[in-house]
Amino acid sequence: MTPPSLPEFDRRLFLRAGAAGAVLSSAALGSLAWAHHGWSSFDQERPLYLHGRASEVKWRNPHAELILERSGLALPSDLAQRAVPAQVAAVDGRSLLARATLPQRPDARWMVELAPITRMDQWQVPEIRNGAELAVLGFTFAGEKGEAILRAEYLFLGDRVYGLRSRPA
Repeated sequence: MTPPSLPEFDRRLFLRAGAAGAVLSSAALGSLAWAHHGWSSFDQERPLYLHGRASEVKWRNPHAELILERSGLALPSDLAQRAVPAQVAAVDGRSLLARATLPQRPDARWMVELAPITRMDQWQVPEIRNGAELAVLGFTFAGEKGEAILRAEYLFLGDRVYGLRSRPA
């Protein structure tokens, strides 16, 4: 068998490089999809309440996120009576507040996933800065396994409450 001519060799190399690029692109996109958690990844039957100060705030897409340095180790006595804003998604906020518990795990630092920036803008959430005091009600992975990550359903910032699952109703 004779070796391929230079143009044939270049075409094969190009095709191999293109195939390798497609595989690498698919792997990269797959890892991005894995890193971005949908609502179904979280235990929505067990709402958790966290209070503390924000650090390492990342105001970006696919969603804003921050590290919450926990300071409150008790549920507010008025949590179940707090008013929550209506949002387009069917969320029974009153029930979530009534069923809220504190995490069983002792982590002092939690990564909190907020909403995409476009949704934060729809709610007119001011950009959260490092050191801001806030509270969140949300969900963690089933059984609080793995890392201390909370997907926020409601954000309590100052005297305002923001629903983060969908846009305001």
